[in-house]
Formats: sequence, C-alpha cells, structure tokens
Amino acid sequence: MTLTGNRFLAVFAALAAIITLWSLPAPANAQVTAFKQAVAEGAARDKDIAAFYQANGYESIWTGNSGRERKRRAELIKALNSADDHGLPVSRYDPDGLLAKMKAARSPRDLGLVEVEISRVFLQYARDVQTGVLVPSRIDSRIVRQVPYRDRTSYLVNFVKSSPSGFFKALPPKTQEYTALMKEKLGMERLLAKGGWGQKVPASALKPGQSGNAVVIMRNRLMAMGFLERTASQTYDAKMTAAVQQFQLAHGLAADGVAGQTTIVEMNRSVQERLQSIIVAMERERWVNQERGRRHILVNIPDFTAKVVDNGKVTFETRSVVGANNSDRPTPEFSDVMEFMVINPSWYVPRSIVTKEYLPALQRNPNAVSHIEITDSRGRKINRGAVNFSQYTARTFPFSMRQPPSKGNALGLVKFMFPNQYNIYLHDTPSKNLFDRESRAFSHGCVRLADPFDFAYTLLARQTSDPKGFFQAKLATGAEQTVMLKEPVPVHLIYRTAFTTPKGHTQYRRDVYGRDAKIWDALSQAGVALRAVQG
Repeated sequence: MTLTGNRFLAVFAALAAIITLWSLPAPANAQVTAFKQAVAEGAARDKDIAAFYQANGYESIWTGNSGRERKRRAELIKALNSADDHGLPVSRYDPDGLLAKMKAARSPRDLGLVEVEISRVFLQYARDVQTGVLVPSRIDSRIVRQVPYRDRTSYLVNFVKSSPSGFFKALPPKTQEYTALMKEKLGMERLLAKGGWGQKVPASALKPGQSGNAVVIMRNRLMAMGFLERTASQTYDAKMTAAVQQFQLAHGLAADGVAGQTTIVEMNRSVQERLQSIIVAMERERWVNQERGRRHILVNIPDFTAKVVDNGKVTFETRSVVGANNSDRPTPEFSDVMEFMVINPSWYVPRSIVTKEYLPALQRNPNAVSHIEITDSRGRKINRGAVNFSQYTARTFPFSMRQPPSKGNALGLVKFMFPNQYNIYLHDTPSKNLFDRESRAFSHGCVRLADPFDFAYTLLARQTSDPKGFFQAKLATGAEQTVMLKEPVPVHLIYRTAFTTPKGHTQYRRDVYGRDAKIWDALSQAGVALRAVQG
C-alpha cells in the first residue's frame, strides 16, 4: 500500500504521539492503556487537540463515568441541539450521530477515539458560535475584517476549568444587538409557521385616496407587520398613510407616505427573506465579537449613516454617502482607529482616479480638471502646457495630482483619518445634494458626512471646552491644519441590512452591494436552514 504525503504525515504524527505517551512517567502499577493510545492516535490529526491531550496526560474529559464528565456531555449535546437558535448549521455538528458513537463504544479504544471526536465537535461549535461559521474575506474580497479568533486549545483548557453550562452561555456575543437579533429571529420563525404576512400587494404603486382590492391587501399586510392598528377601512386614508410612513422609516425609504414602486417591493418581501437577513446579521455580529470601545464610531454602509456611540448609546448621528456599487468603488468593511482630523485638507487624488479618469481627460484636453494641480515626484507643480499627455499610459504616467484646500475641494473642509491600507476615511464634501437621496452609494469608496462640522465638534468636545470655536479658528486660517485626537476613537465600518433600534424594533435595508446574498448562500452551503417554530 502506498501512502500519500498527507497520510504519511498523519500516521507518523500518530506514532510519534504514542511514543510520547509511552515515555510519560507512569505512576505505580499504571500502564499505558488502549484508551490513551487511541486518544493519542486520534488527536494526532489535529495539532491543537493533540497539544491539549498531551498536556493532560491523555486523560478523558468527556467519556468517563464521573458526574463532571456526564455533565459536560449533556451540556455539549444540549448546546449542539440548540445551535439553530443562533442560526448555526446543526447538521455540521451532528449531535445525534455523536450520541450514537458514544452509545456504540464498547472497548477502551472505542472510547478513546470517541473522546477525540467529541473534542473535535466541541471546538467546531465553540469557534462557530463565538466568531462565525464563515471566513469573511472568502465570501467577498471587500470584507477585509480581521475576525478575533481565539486559540483553539484555550477553549479546551478553559472548558475543563469552568462550569459546562456557564462556559457555553459565555461563548456567543454578549452585545445587546446579538440578543435582540436572536429575539427577532424567533419571532420571525413563529410568524413563518403561521404563514407569514399574508398575500403580497398586487400593485406596482398606490397613492393616498385610492381604494380597491390592492389597497385592502396592503392594509392587511401593514396590520400583520405591526405598522397599522386593526381597521376595516377600504380606502388609502390618513391612518394608512401614516402606517406607510412608519414602514418607510423602518426600511430606510423616503417617508412620504406614498406606496411607490420601491416601497411596494420592500413591503412584498417575504418572511423568509427577512429571516435570512437576520441570520446573516447574527453571523456578522460574531465576526466583531470583541470590545468595540467605550466610545466608537459606527458606519453602517447600507444604512448610509455614521454614528458616535458612547457607552452603548448613540450620541451623534449623521447621514453618509458610501462607495458606488461598481468596479473598485464599494466601501470595504473593517475596523481601525481614528487618530486625527485635517482641517482645510488637500486632496491627493488616488492613483486609480488619476489613471482611469483624469489621464484620459488630459489626453483629450490638457486644460481639463484645471482645479487639480499636477505634481512631480518631489511635489513640485508641473506646467501642463509642457507635457504631452498622449505619450503616457496608465502604467507609465509619472505624475501625481493634488487639489489645494478650498470650499470646492473634493474632501470639503475637513477629513477624519484612521490610517489604513485601503485609503478609506471620513470626510466633508461640496456635493451636499447627494445627502437628499434615498440611496446614497456614489463615492469612490470613502465615506462622506452630511454634518462634518458637528461630527468634528463631537470628537473635539473631549479635549477642549469650546470645540466649535477651536475648529472654526483653524478653519478660518485657510491653511491645512492637522489636529490630533487626544483620545483616538475606534472606527467600525459594518454592513447590516438587518439591525435593531434601542427600543428593540428591527430595521431592514437593501443589500446595496449584494454581500448579504453571498453570505446567505455560503451559510446555506454550510448547512444553515430556515426553520418554522410553532407556539
């Protein structure tokens, strides 16, 4: 029989583990048992499990007859059977199959192999429920979040020192958001069992004052969703208009009370679709299962908002514009730390914009984009008339481009910096009209703020008694000014199409980049399924 490279290494590791086991100092009258040999052999396939069992002398933590080990087994099976509560794939852990293996074990060797299998399943569940089933960057290259993975061996080490039930309860995120999403998930599953919100509205648009079958169906759907109190009205009246406005607010739509095409599309979304959004949001919440900062900045990309959060409460909020959904413009997801702001900033045009947008324009007309300076490698301004732009390609163009500080500067009058490899930051903009749009994905990737001055005042209030006066004095100079934050602030760029309000209500947004659809597909492939819950 010929062994492949990986198989040879596995066999070699197993033999090495058994040799190590034989070399352990044995207490009086003790011998190396078949159980321990089996544990050593089975654990050799996983370096973290092997390290744990080598350290504990290949003793059992699951399969013994002590009350403690029985309790551990019971709590693990209970957690695995409840994995669906967290939107996790129960089939991935196969608790029934694990129980069958336990019951079928007859010899010490059988028990040893089952011991290792239980630890393997335990580690899979522990990591999944704490930091997620998926690897974000494998789903979408713009999800560049660093997931706070824990050392796998530490799960086993800490587990044997802990109360089993307490350990499992401590694994999932302890944020208010995760708890609220779980509650909403259960409510949606009960609603799914009852058949959902009823018939979809059979119209492309409806207006106040109308009546008829479509209006009645919309009335019933709004009542089922909780936006309208019970009524027998068959007319799109004032109460129904107010209900439509509430629905629009809860779904990030312009709250005009008119059920236009977009509103009808969102109203006709099924319970299954909303349930998928919730489960995806829970997976995303696990990806950021770490301390986010007593004060932090939260940018929710599909919500088009930026918030300052202090001790769990939103203390400032403004509308935002995010990256357009094309080419390399979508805003990435990651966390970093804001260190400073620049008042009266220059705009150093990103290389991608220089070569893809401005160079072709300059080749057609050397005086194009005249408000932008062209500079050499030493930052010196170049005379446009002395350059033949047609001789350059995107790869060979040797110049940079810079827009000096001004009210018309692409970055506006202030930018907020959390230096990162993606060249993403928050900033002002002269294009104020975009903030009136319902969907605001227009930038090259950075996040534009509707109220940048107030945002600056909020940040500066921690380090000066007159933040507005301080800021305006710097602004009045017209010169580029860097202001360091004495307390750097964590920044989290997240993507949530389902999220909850402080009062526990769930809001939904459109999947502007299609990322949630990709995540749901990946979760489905991993075994996550929708369920309907009775009662």
